[in-house]
Amino acid sequence: MGKDVIVACDFATKKQVMDFLDKFKEEKPFVKIGMELFYAEGPEIVREIKKRGHKIFLDLKLHDIPNTVKKSMSVLKNLDVDMTNLHASGTIPMMQAALEGLTREDGTRPILIAVTQLTSTSEETMKSDLLINEPIDKVVMHYAENAKKSGLDGVVCSPLEAEKVHKTCGDSFITVTPGVRFADGDKGDQVRVMTPAQAKEIGSDYIVVGRPITAADDPVAAYRRCVNEFIG
Repeated sequence: MGKDVIVACDFATKKQVMDFLDKFKEEKPFVKIGMELFYAEGPEIVREIKKRGHKIFLDLKLHDIPNTVKKSMSVLKNLDVDMTNLHASGTIPMMQAALEGLTREDGTRPILIAVTQLTSTSEETMKSDLLINEPIDKVVMHYAENAKKSGLDGVVCSPLEAEKVHKTCGDSFITVTPGVRFADGDKGDQVRVMTPAQAKEIGSDYIVVGRPITAADDPVAAYRRCVNEFIG
């Protein structure tokens, strides 16, 4: 499986995201469309970006009863996205239902991955707010194993956990890792972070990079730097 850099296009409007993508004259970055942009512009923004030739990770993190998630995925499968996700904490029946809903009649479907624990969540917060007293590493591995049992393709996890996820679930089980920052950059609100070069070293399959690229003085140069450090 090839590695790739996914650019988190966390913009509020169509104009903002199109102005950003217009800067790329040679490359067609793999882009992440999250809740903010999707809720602001609706499914049409996915169609328009797809028409431009970009791969799309639709990052909506579904989490509901199995039937609701199945029906939601049945709608999303027609958007021709390349990857989408849900929360592993929604349980195995929910993940299995999601997979069923996402699969088209011809058997094809987007990559489906599960969020283990958000990279903004520390072990202390997990214990105090969620009353989960197991170590965060153990929780992430358990959620990853549940996702694999459910038939999913991989997980979203911290780059600090990607190597162990592969050891636990196999090399073909995809790790998509946000919380990636340049060594000389700001961590922002992320707690568990790593540089692109470190993410490459520990075996992340995809890294998701937002503000270090989108808020850079020269986003194209920042994207190229990230690709160079992660893929080489």
